[in-house]
Amino acid sequence: MEKQSITVIKKLMKNGELSEASITELKMDERKGVQSLLNSYEKQKMKVKQLEANYYTMTSFERMAFSKGNNYIAGIDEAGRGPLAGPVVAAAVILPTDFKLLGLNDSKQLNERTRDTFFAIIKEQAVSYGISIIDNKKIDDINIFEATKLAMREAFDQLTPVPNHLLLDAVKLDHLPCTSESLIKGDTKSVTIAAASILAKVTRDNLMKEIHNEYPVYDFASNMGYGTKHHMEKLQEAGASPYHRRSYAPVRNVLG
Repeated sequence: MEKQSITVIKKLMKNGELSEASITELKMDERKGVQSLLNSYEKQKMKVKQLEANYYTMTSFERMAFSKGNNYIAGIDEAGRGPLAGPVVAAAVILPTDFKLLGLNDSKQLNERTRDTFFAIIKEQAVSYGISIIDNKKIDDINIFEATKLAMREAFDQLTPVPNHLLLDAVKLDHLPCTSESLIKGDTKSVTIAAASILAKVTRDNLMKEIHNEYPVYDFASNMGYGTKHHMEKLQEAGASPYHRRSYAPVRNVLG
């Protein structure tokens, strides 16, 4: 029987059209190219298996909430508590019960390209989502902790329908119309919080890139407002922009 070309085998693997019997047969193929393809194929299968396991683990809080009769489970997270400039952004999201996005994790653990891809998928498939942006002036007025809670509450209030249960990353919100859980490092433990973290971070990063166009000297497109060495040097040289948080010590010290 004539052997299939490596090109054909590669295509079959890519399309997931190889049966277990075919794989077993290919393992007997002495061609180095075929064995190399099989090795890559097995590694990819193991990677997907691990991603499946990780995703299942990150749905444990959602599954527990669903088991208690909650139909709409929301997650909330924020981006931008630490930077010296720009807004703090919070996002809230309700995902469908059958939502599945392998690789979903804390937004900081993903590269920009993956975050942007996941951002579009989450927005398209979410039952509902809300995003709130609190600018630096409001942060200075009420402090970053209160500004973060305000952003979270505003994002939550945009959700329709009203959630039965809410999962939050570390922060607690009062006077909610539903039950809630606050999870330390929740964006690594819950897919719903992780999805919210992506919505918040991508939204904020895009805003910081826009601010960069106004004030390129600080390189906001790269540092996102965090106090990098370059940012601190330019803050000393050029002073503060209208987007800097005056209540933060490094900025306050520059202003005297």
